[in-house]
Amino acid sequence: MQNKNYLSLLGLARRAGKLSMGHDTVLESIRKRKAKLLLFSSDIAERLVDEMTKATERFCPALPCCRLTETMEELHLALGYRAGVLAVNDSHFADRLIELINQEENVYGD
Repeated sequence: MQNKNYLSLLGLARRAGKLSMGHDTVLESIRKRKAKLLLFSSDIAERLVDEMTKATERFCPALPCCRLTETMEELHLALGYRAGVLAVNDSHFADRLIELINQEENVYGD
């Protein structure tokens, strides 16, 4: 796994309490309209992606979603918590993460 800046920022968001991790907490974040960005691991089940997409369509239609190149295991190593779906609950973190993810996709060609 390459050292990616957005993984460091995700760790900072977690320590700041601005990251929901896992199915139930992410759904709660979506339902309460706190989520500003939804992130999926590369190996997450399509059923879960569909469930989260339907929830966002109902509660937060403009919520940006992104599939990361990291697997659940790689996210676990970076964040200390095993989850395939993450919700960023702060607009500043979300905006910066989107920038970093887009930059690194261009750099690494992912």
